[in-house]
Amino acid sequence: MAPTPSGDTRTRVHVISDVHGNARDLARAGDGADALICLGDLVLFLDYADHSRGIFPDLFGVDNADRLVELRTARRFAEARELGARLWAGVDGDRAELIEGAVRRQYAEMFAAVPTPTYATYGNVDMPPLWSEYAGPGTTVLDGERVEIGGRVFGFVGGGLRTPMRTPYEIGDEEYAAKIEAVGEVDVLCTHIPPEVPELVYDTVARRFERGSRALLDAIRRTRPRYALFGHVHQPLVRRMRIGATECVNVGHFASTGKPWALEW
Repeated sequence: MAPTPSGDTRTRVHVISDVHGNARDLARAGDGADALICLGDLVLFLDYADHSRGIFPDLFGVDNADRLVELRTARRFAEARELGARLWAGVDGDRAELIEGAVRRQYAEMFAAVPTPTYATYGNVDMPPLWSEYAGPGTTVLDGERVEIGGRVFGFVGGGLRTPMRTPYEIGDEEYAAKIEAVGEVDVLCTHIPPEVPELVYDTVARRFERGSRALLDAIRRTRPRYALFGHVHQPLVRRMRIGATECVNVGHFASTGKPWALEW
């Protein structure tokens, strides 16, 4: 917390989500802030804007990445899974071990770049069991938990809900709702996925509705936090809107812009 010219103490936090391999900008994301908040998705499996980046093209090439994005964008998920199965069938080695090895390499780079202090939760493409091995003492990992920063209470809920994409950290609606309930009333509610509002969950580039949480929407209406911050939808139809007394803000553009969203009080 830095003193203002009048002598008052103010707090500034930077908030990011969907880092997806952008270690260079991650290292600078906390510059000028008292703390950094990261709402997950450090891993880059496949970049929908640049199909040459990520674990998938590293393993199977850009042409196959182009095809996978085409199928997913058209919501032809069964065909996308068939393509993946064919490609994996031609790979020597255990699939789970190859993916974990690639994720570990990314985590080593990502967590080495994380500034101190950072408060973080998981995204749907993250692998939570690995975080304890890479997160340093300056990083506080929270999921279904609360923390006080500068006199305000922040609640954190990580992961996503189950989808045909079958990403690593997807959980059932009831389990997700229980984490929302455990957080309770807070000043700032921090989640990876948005509340279930059409304008907030529609991705204009992927051309589909991502999964938002009804339990999160109900909690926002019931507990009325000052802010609800989230990511997950990279190119939303609407980046910011009010739900009652709550300002809802999508901060899930970090991979492409490298710029955090700032909150100051």
